[in-house]
Amino acid sequence: MNFLTISLSILLAVAIAAPADASEPEVPGRDWLEAAVAGEHRDPAKRARDQYRHPVEVLAFFGLTPDSSVVEIWPSGGWWTEILAPALRHEGVYYAAGFAMTADRTPEWRKNAQKRFAKELEARPELYDAVVTTELSVPERTTIAPPGSVDFVLTFRNVHNWIRGDYAPEMFRVMARALRPGGVLGLVTHRAPPGWTAEDTKAKGYVAEGLVIEMAEAAGLALEASSEVNANPLDTHDHEAGVWTLPPGLRACREMAEGGPEREACERRYRAIGESDRMTLRFRKKAVAGVD
Repeated sequence: MNFLTISLSILLAVAIAAPADASEPEVPGRDWLEAAVAGEHRDPAKRARDQYRHPVEVLAFFGLTPDSSVVEIWPSGGWWTEILAPALRHEGVYYAAGFAMTADRTPEWRKNAQKRFAKELEARPELYDAVVTTELSVPERTTIAPPGSVDFVLTFRNVHNWIRGDYAPEMFRVMARALRPGGVLGLVTHRAPPGWTAEDTKAKGYVAEGLVIEMAEAAGLALEASSEVNANPLDTHDHEAGVWTLPPGLRACREMAEGGPEREACERRYRAIGESDRMTLRFRKKAVAGVD
């Protein structure tokens, strides 16, 4: 391989947890984030989603700095990797905790996605040579970084998948274990109206904010702040095909004839709404013993 894969065993041997700091993170402006987001290396199709994902605002809210150590959970298509890996390449560390190729429960489509991700890293060493790749699949592969070592764990639009797979609480424990005391979990996911249950999430893909907070707190992570940067008041949360009705999936339109007027009208309708209403939460790992 052409990209650098740092031995996790070596990192485990030398990792030293940083001291806890519960204060508001001091971010050195946004210029470095804006430069990463504006990079010419980015895929135009991915860049088009900036209007819905607000990468500069989100990463600034989480408190990232150029020298941060960051784990991203399941990068999949690499949307955030295009931004985070180059931005952290010189001073920080970027862990890509991907779908586990060696785990029995990993479905074939995820393995294929991980292969495509690995090929992209290999193809562009000038961007991705410092990426540290790890595997994540509970219960077999749960060491996403040296325990108690990283400043940030970030997860984007994943919680509904964990709930559908009945392993969400364990995923929160995995993320908490990787964080140093005082480290931050930055989380963005589809937001359900209050009162939605886990069964509602399994059917529609939206997650109740209270349930997310409950699982995070059970793992030793305290909610520190929330942001409405990814809110979408046009999202009514009641779409026939759930959250996947909206862009980019447009699932409700797929069975219609491609290029036909019905499908075009369907796509226009949901593109006018935009991507899903999302919660954006910042949790901090409690600087106390007991989280293992």
